[in-house]
Amino acid sequence: MNRDASRLLFPLFFALLAAAVALPILGVLLSIRPAEVATVFGSDFVRNAVRISLLASLAATAVATALGVPAGYAISRAPLRLRLLAVLLLALPLAFPPVASGVMLLSLLRATPIPGSLFGVAVAEFFVAGSFVAIASAAAFSALDPIYADAARTLGASEWRIFFRIALPAALGNIAAGIAFTWLRALGEYGATSILAYHPSSLPVALYVTLSASGVRAALALCYGFVVLTVVVLAAQWILRRGVVQ
Repeated sequence: MNRDASRLLFPLFFALLAAAVALPILGVLLSIRPAEVATVFGSDFVRNAVRISLLASLAATAVATALGVPAGYAISRAPLRLRLLAVLLLALPLAFPPVASGVMLLSLLRATPIPGSLFGVAVAEFFVAGSFVAIASAAAFSALDPIYADAARTLGASEWRIFFRIALPAALGNIAAGIAFTWLRALGEYGATSILAYHPSSLPVALYVTLSASGVRAALALCYGFVVLTVVVLAAQWILRRGVVQ
C-alpha cells in the first residue's frame, strides 16, 4: 500500500465509526418535529419523570463525586497491585448487566423501604454509574507530574492541603469530564432502576412505558430530549476542560 493510500485508511475507519454512531441519532432528530417533543414533554407523566430523574441522578452524582474524587486520589498514590485491585473492584458494577445489578440490589434491600422510592432510584443509579468518578479521578491524578506535590511535602504541607491546593486544581478538567459522564450514565439508567424502583418512574422508565402505551413515535420524542440534553452536557464539560469558563 502506498503512502497516500495509507493516509486515507485511518480517516476511513473514523468515518465508518462516526457514521454508525451518528446515523441513528440523526434519524431521531430529523424524524420528529420540536412541537411533537414539546407536547410529549408537556404531559404530567413525563414532567414528573423528568423531575424524578433529575433529583435522583444529581443526588447519585453528588455522592459519587464526594466519595470518588478523594478515593481516586488515594488509588493514584497506592502501589501498583493495589491500584489494579481497586480499579477492578470499582469497574465491576460498570461491567454487570444493568438488570443483574438491579436484582442484586433488590436482594440486598428488599426488606427496607428503599425499593419503589425516589431514594431507590438514586441508589440504583449510584451503583451502576457512581464508581466511574473514582476511576476517572484516579487516571487524572496519576497523569500529574509528581514534582509539585513532592516539593510541597518537603515544605511540610499536609496531604489534604496538597490534594486541595495542588492535585485537585491540576486534574479538575479531566475529573469534571468523569463527573459529567457519570451523571449522564445515571440519568439514562434503566435496567437496575426498573428492578429496584419501577415507581416512581424515572425518565428511562417513562420512555419504556411510553413506547408500550403510545408507540414508537411518542418514544422517539423522548429520545429527542435525551439527545439534546446529552449534547448540552457534553458541550458544557468540553467548555470547562478548554478553560473557556474560568
